[in-house]
Amino acid sequence: MRVLGVDPGLTRCGLGVVDGGKGRSVRPVAVGVVRTPADQDLAQRLLGVADEVERWLDRYRPEAVAVERVFAQHNVRTAMGTAQAGGVVALSAARRGLPVVFHTPSEVKAAVTGSGRADKAQVTTMVMRLLGLEVKPHPADAADALALAICHLWREPMRVRLAEAEARAAELVRAHKARLAAAAKAAGTTKKQNETGARR
Repeated sequence: MRVLGVDPGLTRCGLGVVDGGKGRSVRPVAVGVVRTPADQDLAQRLLGVADEVERWLDRYRPEAVAVERVFAQHNVRTAMGTAQAGGVVALSAARRGLPVVFHTPSEVKAAVTGSGRADKAQVTTMVMRLLGLEVKPHPADAADALALAICHLWREPMRVRLAEAEARAAELVRAHKARLAAAAKAAGTTKKQNETGARR
């Protein structure tokens, strides 16, 4: 599976494409950063992000898109811009019918380094090791995008299996409740018939 990982942002939006092979093998395909001027109109900045993401989707044709989920930050303005950039990415992917999954920063760190509290330097080091990169992806947003793609490749199969298991369990519960309701109804009908027969 090929995944486009996106570390959303307006000033810098990290993009990374990774191919997943058998087991946990991963291979880098492309990495880059979309930049938009801070003094530019918000709508134009979002358009700039969208246009570049569209080009990446057309060029690399990923089968899924992994986006970092935005959490509350001290800088509300930055958080809003990050969320808006993430929404633009999700929209671009949805127009192509691609699945979009949002991963939290701690999920990405845990998947790549084994610790949800790892810092950016540790994430970058592990990304380089896992992908066999000799040069550090720069800036950190680029490494984060690759980490998102790796996280998705490793976590998504498990998440899908878990969702399928939960769906099967829910169906079994519904079927069991239906059988109990039918049995109770049948027992009630039999009791009523016996009482009617006894009165006769």
